[in-house]
Amino acid sequence: MKPARLTWIDYARGIAIILVLYRHVFEGIKESGLPVQRYMYLEYANIFFFSFRMPLFFIVSGIFVAASLQKRGVKNFIEMRARTVLYPYFVWAILQITIQIFISKYTNGHSTPQNYLYLLYDPRQVDQFWYLYALFNVAVLYVLAKQKLGITPIWNFIIGIIFFFLSDLIHQKHINIGFVSDILHYYMFFAIGDVISRYITDRNNFKYFESWKLLLVLLLPFLAAQFFFLKENMIHANVEKYEYVEYFQPFYFVVIALTGCAFIINLTFVLQRLKLKALSWLPELGRHSLYIYVAHVIVFATVRIILRRVFGINDIPVLMVLCIISGLIVPVLLYKLSVKLNMRWWFTLEKNDTAALKTVNYTSLPIKTLEK
Repeated sequence: MKPARLTWIDYARGIAIILVLYRHVFEGIKESGLPVQRYMYLEYANIFFFSFRMPLFFIVSGIFVAASLQKRGVKNFIEMRARTVLYPYFVWAILQITIQIFISKYTNGHSTPQNYLYLLYDPRQVDQFWYLYALFNVAVLYVLAKQKLGITPIWNFIIGIIFFFLSDLIHQKHINIGFVSDILHYYMFFAIGDVISRYITDRNNFKYFESWKLLLVLLLPFLAAQFFFLKENMIHANVEKYEYVEYFQPFYFVVIALTGCAFIINLTFVLQRLKLKALSWLPELGRHSLYIYVAHVIVFATVRIILRRVFGINDIPVLMVLCIISGLIVPVLLYKLSVKLNMRWWFTLEKNDTAALKTVNYTSLPIKTLEK
């Protein structure tokens, strides 16, 4: 009998993609020149949930690496990642760059033909897409280290710690090493996922992860850690926008990030146990998070242009809500339409949803989005 799907993963992805949309929509509105300082609570929320998202989803991706390797082997694993992560990275990044070039007078992101080359060596210059490149590279390097060099998950974790603090030192020295920086920065979190995989995927342990008591125990340190993260980043906003703690207080950041990861994982396990019909849409978003991630900027920026320039809507909370909703729903509809039209290749080279929907987890850092 086929094992039941781990719904907590879909809840986690759903929560993450909503937070991604929130941040990207807010940053786009801010760069458009609208007075976001009148709504500081939106800015605070933007920073408050910023610390744990990337580490969380590298951890989640690492959780399934051992099972995927056992099923596919190294060669097929890398090929599958190329089809489901690297392929949409290039397709949608090239599409977004091209749109920004041709309608540059309406955009925040001022792309040039140089951006196409950035995709190969410095994807941080190309808006939100750097994450897919980082995930592919981290996964491939980790798998080769584990399978070809025989490095155990624990030793990979120790290596990842060294990589992480090295990446912060490089950042502090303002040395640009392109995509290598992201490999160094997130390798540790991917290794953590592999280390805990045998425990967190064991259904005999679910009763511990689904505990309300654990959730209440984690709530206070989670809130305390996020408030510390918010306060420190606001104080040092002129030094490193939103990333002061991450790159200049790395020990604190690791504690804050892992506290946030633990809380969200516990929360998603609780949601998995409750099976609330009112939240059935959330794991559905999670199952389609890859497709939302690659297309959401184009979608919500287009919606914002129409709302502002055609309907004259400049109310920031209204723009936030409408752009987030459209950025979540429209990419899912586009994907389903592509399937019906036998054009799945717009999103993936996989012939079915199984691998594509189980491969990636998404979040991102600030980006320059489309509309002025």
